[in-house]
Amino acid sequence: MDLNRIGVVTVCYRSMAVLPQMLASVPNGVQVVLVNNAGEDDGGELATLAAKYSAKLISNDQNKGFGVACNQGAAELDTEFLLFINPDAALAADTLTRLLAAADTYKDASAFNPQITSPNGGQLFKRNSHLFPRSDKMPRGWPEQDREVTVLSGAALLIRRAAFEHISGFDENIFLYHEDDDIALRLRKNAGKLMFVRDAIVTHLEGRSSVRSPEIAALKAWHMARSRVYATRKHGRPVPLARALNSALGQLLSVTVLFSERKRSKQVAYLCGVLSTFRDGGATREANK
Repeated sequence: MDLNRIGVVTVCYRSMAVLPQMLASVPNGVQVVLVNNAGEDDGGELATLAAKYSAKLISNDQNKGFGVACNQGAAELDTEFLLFINPDAALAADTLTRLLAAADTYKDASAFNPQITSPNGGQLFKRNSHLFPRSDKMPRGWPEQDREVTVLSGAALLIRRAAFEHISGFDENIFLYHEDDDIALRLRKNAGKLMFVRDAIVTHLEGRSSVRSPEIAALKAWHMARSRVYATRKHGRPVPLARALNSALGQLLSVTVLFSERKRSKQVAYLCGVLSTFRDGGATREANK
């Protein structure tokens, strides 16, 4: 199996604690592009790591958002397939081989998810999204075999380049969160079905792509709220602002918030993110359907 058919894109933001493990899991010879979204105080250490694994490093002078960074990375590759993978994820030895085999088998599929597992063996299967109706919700847990699914996780997302270009890549209006749901639904609608590949395995630490701190939690939560309003509106979901506000208030009133500075920062920022969309009409710019 020619693994040179795949190029890997990883977006970094204060990810040095986990990035070496991800890079070490990529087979030799596979092209890798790291896009640093201005998250490192000193780019020297990251540049050294990139050189060690022969990865191309793009260093942005400001945080341009996840979608923009993914598109930047993809533009540096000319491979048949693009694998977008979180820096806190790691490939099993045969993951790319199994994903390519699935892509050659399911030629009408536009994108693929491997079996994504937590370090303790937990099943990290994405089965639901705020962007589609309940009728599209998948059963809980990994399917027992390869099968078509309704949405894909961005933790390890393989996309045919032709399909990616057909839908113009990631929506750059989505700064962070829900961008994987959005691109998956657009691929399913316009480029081909989505597939879960049972025998391809990726381990994901979940939430460790950046350092854990009240500051980072608040930054992520604010953008998560704004992205939810924007993306649900884009995909025609009913009362997007009201639903996001209800969720924000419910989380803020949780007892657990009282005992964790990080959780308080997160939930206050989430509420502020929702409220900010009232001022600008529901997130950044008008969605391109």
